[in-house]
Amino acid sequence: MAREQGTGPMSELHTLSVAEAGRLIGARRLSPVALVEAVLDRIAAVDDRLNSYILVLAGRARAAARAAEAEIAAGGWRGPLHGIPFGIKDNYHVADLPTTGGSRLMQDSLPQAETATIVARLERAGAILMGKLNTWEYGTGDGQVYHDLPWPVARNPWDLARFTGGSSTGAGAAVAAGTALFALGSDTGGSIRLPAAACGLQGLKPTFGRNSRAACLPNCWSLDHTGALTWTVEDQAIVLGAIAGFDPRDPSSATAPVPDYRKGLHEGVRGLVIGIVRDLGPAGDAVDPANRDALEDAAARLAEAGAIVREVALPAPLSAYQAVAWTINWAESFSIHEQDFLARRGLMGRALRSKMATGFCVRAVDYIAALRERRRLALATDALMRSVDALLMPGAFHVAPSLREPGTVPAFTRDTACPVFNVTGHPALSLCTGFDAGGLPLNAQVAGRYFDEATVLRVAQAYEATTPWRARKAEPASHLPEPIMPDPTLPPVPPELRAEAERYAARYGLAGLSPAEVAELALLFDKAASAGLAIPRQPGKEDEPAHVFRVPLR
Repeated sequence: MAREQGTGPMSELHTLSVAEAGRLIGARRLSPVALVEAVLDRIAAVDDRLNSYILVLAGRARAAARAAEAEIAAGGWRGPLHGIPFGIKDNYHVADLPTTGGSRLMQDSLPQAETATIVARLERAGAILMGKLNTWEYGTGDGQVYHDLPWPVARNPWDLARFTGGSSTGAGAAVAAGTALFALGSDTGGSIRLPAAACGLQGLKPTFGRNSRAACLPNCWSLDHTGALTWTVEDQAIVLGAIAGFDPRDPSSATAPVPDYRKGLHEGVRGLVIGIVRDLGPAGDAVDPANRDALEDAAARLAEAGAIVREVALPAPLSAYQAVAWTINWAESFSIHEQDFLARRGLMGRALRSKMATGFCVRAVDYIAALRERRRLALATDALMRSVDALLMPGAFHVAPSLREPGTVPAFTRDTACPVFNVTGHPALSLCTGFDAGGLPLNAQVAGRYFDEATVLRVAQAYEATTPWRARKAEPASHLPEPIMPDPTLPPVPPELRAEAERYAARYGLAGLSPAEVAELALLFDKAASAGLAIPRQPGKEDEPAHVFRVPLR
């Protein structure tokens, strides 16, 4: 099986999209062995400063590539993912491999007994696993980055002094730099879409329940989604077609049929009604001018392609969705990590410890209020969705933040409209909308009706087809700038608030706090309370909270 003539030198094979590589492999004009070797060469060339991988599976990948080549040569081509190298965030289990979650708590974990359903589906489609990708600890945190985890922080291929976005940090870096042709991430409040935005990718959070979460470490059960980061929209359609569908191993998995996402992908948007959301309330004022301009350009391009673009508004300001998302996330994440936090928090990185301390302070009534308000927001947002074919709106408000400026990293994570669709469960895609004057990627968000990822992809493809952005490739610098990120200093804490925090900690089993931890806990009381009190209380005593899990009725 020979390499396609005219595709450039072997060193450039890592720049192929999934669709391009799949067509060449299917036509026997590109060898899976050559493609895997090119990606391994790329990892060797750049990942010492990119830090996209925690674990590279070179031997396993080479064996899989040889098997794929032999199978295809014998006429057994499985489809467009056969022979395609991919990586997975290290919160996905793979049988016979350890899962670390990027945490010191799991650094020496034993090999797993099972493989995550969507990883297994990709491998059945012939895709080749290259390794486990970097991540925030357990895929979560307080939005800040500290250099205190077992693996160094992933760097942005467009500027190594900048962050990739979290929590799927390695996935964003890998696809942008070509150390994987696509990658699996997970998304609780934007953790697929934020790295996609920071790294110039297309990142899709599908409808809640569309993709299985079985054998993926949980972050927040009712907000977690699994999905992919890809270079092109067509690549998203290919990967989603392989991983979507009901899974009895996941109690939140939906039985909705899975369409052919590539069918109709290139039909354009003539006649489609696209609602553009410009006003997100006061929280939306933080959107960078470059991202606002790119959003308007995307709307203009879609209108020129025949779409009917009209301004619409979300049924509530962004801050309402954020308060709900944060409260649910803090509470559910703490319930997952409670025992480790109480007994082994010294092994946690500071970002995770801080988030756990916030969850430690969330009141049950605020959590239930958030679940009730979530139902109301989901129903009201769905009514808006049914009035249009898709929404176009901001995603991440800022470009990739500087690792030299501690305040910009949590701002990148906080200032975003991504949590809207974790709260409601609608599908949403982070779309690369160009680059700013400094060469950093810009983004917008395309969202759609429940289980209508096909229209989301169709709109995104119509925009992508009018732009030159996919021809622009990231090339990491040959040297690694060492950012100095000082730990943020805590503001003064009144003695009475410190005393209250100490009493609360002692009452609920949180012993041995240092003075700095007591001060931080005191401040986090206010953070949790402020978000909880911002959630409206429903007057009806019979209003149930939104439920996530289904059980069989016998």
